[in-house]
Amino acid sequence: MKFSIKLLALSLTGILCSCTGLSPTTSHAPFERGPMRLNAVHFADLPETSDSDWERALAAFRLSCRKMMADRRWTALCTQANLVKDESARQFFENGFTPWRISERVTGGSWGGSFTQTGLMTGYYEPLLHGSLVKTKRYRYPLYSVPDDLIDVELGGLYPDLKNLRLRGKVIGRKLVPYDDRGKLERRRDLDKNILCWVDDPLDAVFLQIQGSGRVQLTDGTYMRLGYANQNGHPYRALGAWLVQREGVPRSEMSMQRIRKWASEHPDRIQELIRYNPNYVFFERRVGASKAEGPIGAQGVPLTAEASVAVDRAVWPMGLPFVVDARQQNPDMHFARPVVAQDTGGAIRGVIRFDYFWGFGAEAGERAGGQKSEVAGWVLLPAGADPGSFVLLK
Repeated sequence: MKFSIKLLALSLTGILCSCTGLSPTTSHAPFERGPMRLNAVHFADLPETSDSDWERALAAFRLSCRKMMADRRWTALCTQANLVKDESARQFFENGFTPWRISERVTGGSWGGSFTQTGLMTGYYEPLLHGSLVKTKRYRYPLYSVPDDLIDVELGGLYPDLKNLRLRGKVIGRKLVPYDDRGKLERRRDLDKNILCWVDDPLDAVFLQIQGSGRVQLTDGTYMRLGYANQNGHPYRALGAWLVQREGVPRSEMSMQRIRKWASEHPDRIQELIRYNPNYVFFERRVGASKAEGPIGAQGVPLTAEASVAVDRAVWPMGLPFVVDARQQNPDMHFARPVVAQDTGGAIRGVIRFDYFWGFGAEAGERAGGQKSEVAGWVLLPAGADPGSFVLLK
């Protein structure tokens, strides 16, 4: 049986290489759509990466394959990914994919103007909060499930051009009106049945909403895992922007840690800071996951620490592998790694825009909170594939 599986893996490798007709010297015409330009390169042109990073990326890609196996564009690659040995991860990607350097137009119209090859990469993580199933003097900040009166309208069924847009609202009389913003939600007293738990820090609750998922350690020592369920539809406003504009905090200093420092120095103004962001996220309990598994991302699979990224879902489909090269000075950070698009977020907009998942806990939070990197990116498309069949931009 082991011999047959090995033969099948070797056969698939041969099929992938021979059917695509690609070799390391094959040339491709540049691809342009909207503000995006892609130029095919060789794997040798990519920044230096480690074998262990490719092994993590392969593990993440296998998880994505749970959702993509039925898609004929991915069936052969996903089958091979599940058969290949971890130590052959780099070879798997080099045999089955072509790297395309990503550029984004910054000036000019179609097929013209100037382009940039760098964008923005931030970081996120799965935080640990402390909470209780009952309200106490210490635990008094609620985390909510989706309220019954929230109506989620998907526009794509009637207007295909708006397939990536959704409205959230509620019915008053015979009208659908915008849903409550953060301030109104915090003043409501009819949502007690939607309280999942109470936590001890209002800023932790907001950061959980920004991260989209996390774990709450309850007073009996057990853990509750929470994941994004929906949101109120109001635009997201960064708390750091409020501190820069209203409090004169230098933009160069802004990080999650700097926000916490300001809050500790101004405990009586935390609610003023928090209510600057009208966006509000609702959660659902996630059961059945092991402690080792990451939170569930937008693709519906567990995220892999240092191998999963969030991307703009209006640009890139879930499950695509990338290579990213991130650099910054304060704090000093530089890494180049293969990653897989498995998540998205309200603030993740643009062609070269990534949010890097660092993992669970305080150390991951330190890294994520300090990350605001310049990033270059290469998308890895199945060898021989037409980029237009993967890019979602119109």
